[in-house]
Amino acid sequence: MSSSQHIDALPDRLAERLGADSRSADWRAFAERLRAQGDRLRALLFVLYGHRDDFEQRFEDILATAAAAWLARPAELKALDAEREANPRWFQSEHMLGGIAYVDLFAKNLDGVRERIPYFKELSLTYLHLMPLFKCPEHNSDGGYAVSSYREVNPALGTMDELRDLAGDLRREGISLCLDFIFNHTSDEHEWARRAIAGDPKYRAFYRIMPRSEADLYDRHLREIFPDQHPGAFSPLSRWVAEEGISNSPSPLPPSEEAWVWTTFNSFQWDLNYANPEVFNAMAEEMLFIANLGVEVLRMDAVAFIWKRLGTNCENLPEAHLLIQAFNAVARIAAPSLLFKSEAIVHPDEVAKYIRPDECQLSYNPLLMALLWNSLATREVNLLAQAIKTRSRIHADCAWVNYVRCHDDIGWTFSDEDAWQLGIKGYDHRQFLNAFYTGRFPGSFARGLPFQENPKTGDCRISGTCASLAGLEAGLKANDAVLIELAIRRILLIHGVILSYGGIPLIYLGDEIGLLNDDSFRDDPAKAGDSRWAHRPPFDWTAAALRHEKHTVQSRIYAGLKRMIEIRKEQPALATLPEHVETGNAHVLGFAHYHATGPLLVLANFSEQAHTVPAHVLHGQGMAWMAADLITGSRVALNEDVTLSPYQIAWLKPG
Repeated sequence: MSSSQHIDALPDRLAERLGADSRSADWRAFAERLRAQGDRLRALLFVLYGHRDDFEQRFEDILATAAAAWLARPAELKALDAEREANPRWFQSEHMLGGIAYVDLFAKNLDGVRERIPYFKELSLTYLHLMPLFKCPEHNSDGGYAVSSYREVNPALGTMDELRDLAGDLRREGISLCLDFIFNHTSDEHEWARRAIAGDPKYRAFYRIMPRSEADLYDRHLREIFPDQHPGAFSPLSRWVAEEGISNSPSPLPPSEEAWVWTTFNSFQWDLNYANPEVFNAMAEEMLFIANLGVEVLRMDAVAFIWKRLGTNCENLPEAHLLIQAFNAVARIAAPSLLFKSEAIVHPDEVAKYIRPDECQLSYNPLLMALLWNSLATREVNLLAQAIKTRSRIHADCAWVNYVRCHDDIGWTFSDEDAWQLGIKGYDHRQFLNAFYTGRFPGSFARGLPFQENPKTGDCRISGTCASLAGLEAGLKANDAVLIELAIRRILLIHGVILSYGGIPLIYLGDEIGLLNDDSFRDDPAKAGDSRWAHRPPFDWTAAALRHEKHTVQSRIYAGLKRMIEIRKEQPALATLPEHVETGNAHVLGFAHYHATGPLLVLANFSEQAHTVPAHVLHGQGMAWMAADLITGSRVALNEDVTLSPYQIAWLKPG
């Protein structure tokens, strides 16, 4: 029997297995999707698991998981599936705008988030990413990224019913809910981990548990992600066995060798073993359960680390892509409106590999983010302009998620090869950026903090809110009106770039009102060692109330941002990817959108000095002799050079 014949026979067999009515319209819709995606899914899984004697049974088990999830999927979500299948590029719109927040820090709990839906509507959000909210350990949770159960909400935040209701309310208001799918690892308190600790061989096979001698062979090639937490990538299993008081825990390992568990990030986060197809099936079931709550986008956490192979650095391996594509195929069968968003803070070459319609339709744009901050520090746009020229193009059915700040640190992810072409030494330049954004460089306006600083190499990453990194904290502490004005301009400049770059702009909620670093994290023993909590302040609703009071800092930032958001909604060109424009000025970034509605030219001055763009540059973009600056509302004569004021961004259209 051929593969296609095998797939054609599966719907009836699955219907019998699950007791489903194979003649119903609902089941026929599932069967049609299974036949459309089944061969692709089988081919992907065969590469990963085809060497196993039980492959066909494992494959059918995975399809049974998909079928059961489809049967349980609410009718409202099935209607959304049909709508999105008819318009697969729905997210490529000038109306798309994302926000991101922690539930507890933003609104205390899920009911509090529901009460803030009017605020989201006021800001024009169409996409809301809530940071990890599933059950996690009380103390060692990595901000929720150590999941103890994918079927329970953290009790401090609410219940699963409240999450389901919130998703429905958001959807009816035109806001898509995004949650993290933390699928590289679980918490050490997850039921699977607890059973593994107790010696259950089935669940020991859910994780990478091995003798120290084997772990050493892997460790030779691995980099330490959080060197402050534990050396290498492994933790001794005996630690948990002792805590559980288990004296005779069965072990598949020789008695002379202690067992170690793979823990890429923190010792309380156990890496899953995707070489085991039961793990894939179990996580596919969790994924579809989350989708059936009404979640429309999953941020695929730590995608680079999900497959391990001896003799490699176990990052960005080909099998990692096959795994994500297989999860994607399962979603297309059982929850086709679900989108994946890649989180890969790695070399730009590797970031691009995750962005495909059959893998991750959306991707964070970490290079744009890092180079926006680089350009503010250097006052030069060379690296940023180069990235737009050479690294911005992605598949037409996909989109970048462009952001200024998020919950995580800033890593300087530009390519050393790209930097070298511009005469920049990557290592030295990163040292400068680290010094600048921690305020150690003379004349720096930034007030950031080092994260995971290595005193031997001087390497670190940067923590800090947008406002504190952009100079607002320094300006307010100095009570200097000029410094405050420049900081506000910087904030609006970089947000103006992400709003005009194409794709989905994403605002880290709090940045729209200029929230500063929260130094109180140092007083909490559970957070004191992690400087990222500095840029995770509780949302200040008292400060937010000032957004409508003229001349306040909050109003100046919010009004400037809101004006650009409203303009964006009227410009379809801004939903498309831009082309780089050479401005002839090292301090001014230029890019243009070419659209049926006419060209739209963006000019952005990354300096605190006024700078000029020659008239011939503008003429070369089809701009004629007069243009309207959409942001200021002024008319600009293009038969002469155009001067941009300090940190000004201009959106120019002919007319």
